[in-house]
Formats: sequence, C-alpha cells, structure tokens
Amino acid sequence: MSCTETASCDRRERKPPPACLKKIFSANTGFSVSIYDVTSQSICLRWPKFSGTSSYRVTATAMNSVDHSLLVHFSDVTLKGTLTSLIPSTIYAIQAEAIDRNGIILAETQIMQSTAPDIPVIDQAYSKLSNSITVEWKAVPGATSYLLTAEDGDSLIETVVTNSPGTVMGLKPATLYRLSIRSINSGGKSQPSLFRKAKTVLAAPVLSVSSPSCDSIAVSWKVMHMAAGFSVSLMRSDGLGRMLKENTTNTSLIFTNLDPGTLYTIKAYAWNVNGIPGDDFTCNQRTSPKAPADVQVFFHSGASRAIVSWMPAKGALTYSVTASSGLFKLNCNTSSTSCLVLSLQCGSEYSISVTAYNDAGSSKPTDAVSLKTIPCAPVNVSIEEDEPGHLLVSWSSVNFGHYYVVFVKSDDGFEVHCNTSHTHCHFQSDCGFTYFISVFAYNKAGQSPLGDVFNYTTAPCCPSDFRAVFVSSDTVRVTWAPVRGAEMYETRAVGWSGAVLCNDTATACTLSALQCNTHYNVTVYSFSEARGSNTSCASKDVATAPCSPEIKNISKEALSVISVHWQSDNEEATYVVTARGEAGLWHCTSSANSCTLINLPCGSAFSVSAIARSPAGQSLPSYSVPLETAPCCPSDLILTQVTQSVTNISWSVGVGAQTYITMLESPKGQAKCHTLQNYCLLGCITCGTNYTVSLKAVSETGLTSSCTYQGYSSSVCCPSGVKLYRLGNNGIRVYWQASDKTVNYNTDLFGSKGNFTCTPISGLSHCVITKIPCGDVYTVVVSPVTDKGPRLTFCPKKIYSVTCSGSSVGMVIYRGKSNAEQHT
Repeated sequence: MSCTETASCDRRERKPPPACLKKIFSANTGFSVSIYDVTSQSICLRWPKFSGTSSYRVTATAMNSVDHSLLVHFSDVTLKGTLTSLIPSTIYAIQAEAIDRNGIILAETQIMQSTAPDIPVIDQAYSKLSNSITVEWKAVPGATSYLLTAEDGDSLIETVVTNSPGTVMGLKPATLYRLSIRSINSGGKSQPSLFRKAKTVLAAPVLSVSSPSCDSIAVSWKVMHMAAGFSVSLMRSDGLGRMLKENTTNTSLIFTNLDPGTLYTIKAYAWNVNGIPGDDFTCNQRTSPKAPADVQVFFHSGASRAIVSWMPAKGALTYSVTASSGLFKLNCNTSSTSCLVLSLQCGSEYSISVTAYNDAGSSKPTDAVSLKTIPCAPVNVSIEEDEPGHLLVSWSSVNFGHYYVVFVKSDDGFEVHCNTSHTHCHFQSDCGFTYFISVFAYNKAGQSPLGDVFNYTTAPCCPSDFRAVFVSSDTVRVTWAPVRGAEMYETRAVGWSGAVLCNDTATACTLSALQCNTHYNVTVYSFSEARGSNTSCASKDVATAPCSPEIKNISKEALSVISVHWQSDNEEATYVVTARGEAGLWHCTSSANSCTLINLPCGSAFSVSAIARSPAGQSLPSYSVPLETAPCCPSDLILTQVTQSVTNISWSVGVGAQTYITMLESPKGQAKCHTLQNYCLLGCITCGTNYTVSLKAVSETGLTSSCTYQGYSSSVCCPSGVKLYRLGNNGIRVYWQASDKTVNYNTDLFGSKGNFTCTPISGLSHCVITKIPCGDVYTVVVSPVTDKGPRLTFCPKKIYSVTCSGSSVGMVIYRGKSNAEQHT
C-alpha cells in the first residue's frame, strides 16, 4: 500500500503531535526517515529525496509478533508514505531503503515506532457545570492518556486526561457540543472516536446583592438566555436560623425580616426548560446596620465643637455623623461610638444625625437632633449720638440671639453695660471721651464670639462759661477754660453783616473788625480730629459797644453853660460828654442826643469829646471838638473917683481875657474905655449920678464875657463958693454953696498946727470950727459926706492964711487953690 504526501497526513499538519516528529538518520550521510503521523493502525513516514534512487522500500515488522510484518514500495517521486493495517498499540521496527533502478540498495535507515492505542468508545457525555462537559468511556489497552475534543462549530477545545471520566473545560454555557475522544500513548494518538453530542448547562446567574435596609437583602441578576427560572436561597453564614429559598422567573427578589448587621450566604442557580439546574452562584452579603440609638450632643471646649455620642449598632463597622445647616454640611467619621464635630458655624441650627456603616451599606440616619450654636457676633453696629450726652448703639439682629449685651468702656477705664432683647441700647455719654464698644449676642449655647471692637469719640466738650471782654467797640476778647477732648477752638461771631471767625488752640480769642453797636451771636466751638466740631455748643448774644458819637455842634447857653449836640444811633446808650482842659475835666451825661456842660470855668480851652455807654460796653470817643469858654469876669472891680468928672476903674485880671471894655451908663450919658490893661480912666462923669457899671472881657479869639457889677454912684458934687470967715474967739466959719440940700458935707482944715474937721447937720451949708490956731496957713476942703467910706479927696482945696490979732484970729486971707488942685 502506498500513500501520497497529502493522504492521511495533511490533516495533521496544522498541529502535529510530538511523536510524529521523531527522526532517525542512517549511517549513510544524507538519507533519513522521520515519522510524520501515527494512528492506531497506521504510521505516516517522510524522507528526503536521495540521488540516484528509482524507488523506495519500507518494511514494518511488529516487535511482539514475528508473524506480522508489512512491506511497501514507493516510487522515486514519493517522499511520504503511510503504513496501514497495523496493530494498535504495537512497536514496529521500520526499515527504509533507497534502491536504484538496478535493484541495488543505495542507502538505508531504520527506526522504531509504536502505533497509537485503539479508538475509544464514548459511553456517555453530560454537563454539570456551564463551562464543562464530562465524558465517560471504557479504558483502551496501552493508552497512557486520552485527548477529549469539544466542537460547537465555531471553536474547538481539546483536553488531555489520564482516564475516564474526563472533563472538557472552558466551554460556553448552554451550548451544544460534539464530543470525541482519542487514546494516546508514546507512539501517538488514535483516530477520533465516534462523536457524542452534549449540551452545557446554564451558567450561574451573576448576582448583584445589597442591603437596602437593615432587615433586608435585595438580590438581582441579568436576564439569562435559555433560563426558564431561577432558584435563590439565603441563610445566615453562622448557620443560625433557617434557610430561606425562593424560586422565581423574575430577575430580582428581596429577602426581608432579616437580622440587622448580620452576614448571610446567598446561593442562586438557573434551570432550563427541561428543569436541568445550571451553575450555582454563591456570595455573602451582610445586612446593613440598624440606626444607632440614644444620640446625644454636647458642646466641647468651645461653641465651635460638639461631641456626638450614641449606643453601638449591631454589625456596624463605622459611623458617620452629619451636621447639616442649609447647604452647609459637616461630617465626622469614626469606628467608635462618639465623634467630635469641628468648625461649627455660629448662628446656625444644625440637624445632627448618625448613620451606621458596614460592608453592606449604611443604616437609616437617626432622627435628627437639633443643635443651635452660639449666635454670631452682631454686625452692622452703628454708634451715634442721637442727642448730646446720649449714645445710641444699634446693630442687626442675629440668628438665635436671645438677648444682647453691649459693653461700653471709656478711655478713663470706667465700663458700663446694657442687657437687652432689642437691637439697640442707650448710654449716657460725656463729651470729650473715647468709648470702646463691643456687642455680644447670647443664647442657651453661650456667648457669641468677639466681633469688631468699635471706638467712638464723642464731640469735645463745649466751653461752658466763656466771657466776652470788650477791648474796644470793634474788638472783643473771648476767654474760656479749657475743656476735655478739645484740640482746637473756633470762635464764631455772627451778626447782620456777616460772620467773624477765630481759630486757635489757645483758650482765648480776640474778635476784631466787629461792627460797633451790633448784636452778635457768639459761639465757642470745640474741635477734635476724631469727631470734628461740637455743633451743640451754646451761644451767647453779645452786643458790641455803641459806635462813636459824632458831635454836630456846641452852643453856649450861658456864661458857664455849654450844650453839646451829637448824632445818636443807639437808643440804649448813655452818652457822656467830656470837656478836657488844663483846668480839669467836666462831664455831662444824657440818653438823648445832647447834654449840657455846666460850671465850666471861664477863660479856659477844652477839647470836647463824647462816648456812648451801654450794657455792651463803651464806644471809642468821638472826634474832639475844641471849646473855648468866654474869659472870666474880673473878680475885683474898683471904681475910684479921681476928680469930679473922672473916675478910675481897676480890676483884677480876668482869666482868658486879652482886652477889656468898661462902661458906665446913666440916663445922662455913658463913659466907655477899651484897654489891654486892667484899669481905665473914665472921664465926663457927672457927679451925683447913679451909673450902671459893666465890663466886657474879650478873649484872644473874640469871645466876650459881659460882666455886670454893682451900680456905681458918682460922688455928690463938690460945693462951690467955699469961703472962710473969721469969728470971734478963734473961730472960723466955712461957708459953701451946696449942690444938694440933702447932702451933708465935711469940712477939713489942714494946717501945720493941726487938722480940724466939722460936719454940719443936714441941710446947712456952713460949718464953724472953733479954737483954730491963728497964724497958720490952712488948706480947706469941703466935700460931701458919703456912706461909702473915706472922704472925697478931689473937691477943690483952697488955701487960706489965718493971721493973729493978738491971741485971737485975725484976718483970713484967701491965698488961692492948692498946687495939687491946680494940677488936677
């Protein structure tokens, strides 16, 4: 029997077994035989072409049976051949020879090869697992192993086993396979057995398990092709309790009434329409824990931290605490039964719940426990003085602020506080202080954190008692005591014509350029950099002094009375007029627009000025107006009748007078004299006449004082016709012719031997002088007797010689007038 290269060997080229690759070389170089394939009854050989060969001869001899041998010839073009009809599981000695056309063996070689065991026969094939089929067969003599093959049309899976039964793994679930088996020994593999069909069972459903609640486990799986139903069983992993089993055609189910936090084992499989069960799927699932009980919350070491504690939950591995406030959440995870929640926000209400966790999931959160944190520090704090001395502190309300406490501490260390449920507080405040203000909110959780500390400086104190002292009618000096908090002062005087300002750090200010006779509203404001000006300072009405009067004219009312007139513009003012001169000061006062200066000394020069006085002060003096009083009348005026028609007038010096005019006036005429001297002779005087005596003192500027004196009577006319007549016995009669019968006369005889006088009774015009010595020259004067004093001396004096006649008066001889008389 011959074989070609493709016969019975081509099918093995894809994966030749190792036994087919056995190669033995002959002693002759270049010719050898190799085994390509071996079956139970055949051996396929391969050799190289040998030069000069016309044919090949192969002989196979069974080693355990001398009666069985096989000889096969092949042509020179055949390089591969198969030996058939061999005995299974038998060792053959195979000899190959290269023969030329002459029958000469050119080369030869020999190998030993065993045939494969006999073909097995499958008794049965079945599937217990979705990825395998188990095959059973009777053992084949000489087989050392078996090759199981499973084909589904798309794939081929081979498995080498040592004996029956054998299982092919790696198959697809619920798939129909054609199964065959080959026996194997050291020589090779037998041909495949007759195939047997078998179908893999359904794959196990892949379970998704969870514990939706602490007493339930949910099981679900995907839809499985060819599955008619499913069986799921559940049992505690510790073996306690009973097993729960459910059959269903759905793809999910829930086991309820389970123990919380307990580990359960779940097993599931699917069956097909024939009721054949598929693979089991087994997994463990713990029920989620039950919610922790007895949750308690306490603040810890401050209001921003809280300790949450609870009773342990069975099966819980960890716990999570959630503190929620709106969208803001805080979490704390722990494996213990308490947890410290940090960073709590002030002014928030937290809902705190605890959730237990294990590998199954979480419990339901516990019922929320409410926790209100401390309120936040109040914001929008505003401080204002709603009125001087009252500080209003207000703020915005804060969440969970049950009440508020405001602390106000002044810069001198004194502190007060206000406790209120409102959002404002009133405080008494003093001017010029800086207050440090903090506002806290409180609730049951405690005190809010310290917010911003505000400082507020009250306006500086106002000068409480400032004094205005007039420097002049347009200048006022304002002084005050220093006040707390003031760094600068502004003095403002507001009048109808505008305002006058004065800024200074000193406690005094001089307001100048004020309007006289004007009411000003004067305020001293205190100022500080922190608060500015205290605008609540009280003002005072201050009226400036009256304006200076303007003297319009001066008129002379009498000798020593001067009226001064001025223009008045202040009804409240009292005006004082002062005449100032070397003689001194004279004043007059009036509330009108004129006053009279009296008792001004005559003959004096004055400077007259006026001032106005009011409660506001005293004006500046008016411009001075010169005033000159009329000259003084001479205090002493003496009239001396020099002769019967001439009178000498003399007077004392009149102060201020430069010239004098004297005048004697009577109905009979007047006598007048104008002189620089203080005396004057007035002639043409009529004797025995009453005169009015006047004198005018005239100043250098022409002012005149008319001085009137007591009337002057000129002396009675001297008698005429004076004669002496001798009487007997040394007597002499003096006779005259009287000018007035009512006038008495004196007769005076002046001689060296004596002087003699006689005064006759009224009405007589003669007088007798007795016992006159004779022999003497007598001057005889007869003069009227006046009641003013001494006798007149200007009457004519006549000289008579009286001779003696014996011892008696002799002749009386007229000797003429005396020399003095003659010269007059």
